[in-house]
Amino acid sequence: MLVYVKGEGIVINEPSLVALNRDGTKILAVGRQAAEMVGRTPEAINIVRPMREGVIADFVVTEGMLHYFIAKVQGRQRIFKPEIMICVPSGVTSVERRAVTEAAISAGAKQAWLIDEPLAAAIGADLPISQPSGHAICDVGGGTTEIAVISLSGMVVAHSIRVGGNRIDDAIAAFVKRKHNLLIGERTAEDIKVGIGSALAPKELLTMEVRGRDIVSGLPKNIVLDSREVAEAIQDPLAQIVGAVRGVLEETPPELAADIYDKGIVLTGGGALLRNLDRYLVMHTGVPAIVADDPQTCVARGTGLALEHFEVLKRNQLYLR
Repeated sequence: MLVYVKGEGIVINEPSLVALNRDGTKILAVGRQAAEMVGRTPEAINIVRPMREGVIADFVVTEGMLHYFIAKVQGRQRIFKPEIMICVPSGVTSVERRAVTEAAISAGAKQAWLIDEPLAAAIGADLPISQPSGHAICDVGGGTTEIAVISLSGMVVAHSIRVGGNRIDDAIAAFVKRKHNLLIGERTAEDIKVGIGSALAPKELLTMEVRGRDIVSGLPKNIVLDSREVAEAIQDPLAQIVGAVRGVLEETPPELAADIYDKGIVLTGGGALLRNLDRYLVMHTGVPAIVADDPQTCVARGTGLALEHFEVLKRNQLYLR
């Protein structure tokens, strides 16, 4: 959950996690505080992801989470209700879009506007999207991966798959369980991905000590995992991402395809920080790939800039009410 405020930049960058009591009637912690509890909670506390794969899974909890972040940004001076722009995956339905808008307004927004994630990522990556030239963007987020070809301030071809950083974490946990008979939690799997994760086996082998519970004995156990094993573990979600990229490139008009081959595919999102992901895409598509500057915040910065230049977007019909 990244929040951009006009004139201040990104003011919040926290996980979209919520800690609830057993009945689900009271929010106990949100964001980073809830993330610290993952895998360590008693029976009386549940940790939930109210937004899964880019869409709302639990409306009431999402509303509570948005209310918390809006209040945190505004501080004590809650005189005016803010205008908010939220980015959504390009593949969501009209019902899912309406749910996001209603959740934001219920949480205290004066007005809520929606923008497609690939457009926000392209704006945040400083791509000249208003020109009559093709730009390819691949945004690898936590729940979804968005691939789009943009020209003249609009998406010519776009595809969204519900595979992202969370699916990569799951693949690592499943691999460690299958190969080493070791059960690990979400947080440990993410630490492995950040610490030694790589799309291709690197020349310099990275290793990491991993702690978990042995399936056979049921006792705590340590193993040493290396980056070659992690690369092997995450091949399935990466193959799905490459398949989606190839699908978009196959549907791209020839003139725009020529532009993309010259400029390359721009990678954004937290998933773009995975080591050698750009090389992996080049190897499987033959098209150059470039990681954007500060890829993790591209979508948030683009959404903020879109709200600041809202009149321009309104003329180009790039928003959804």
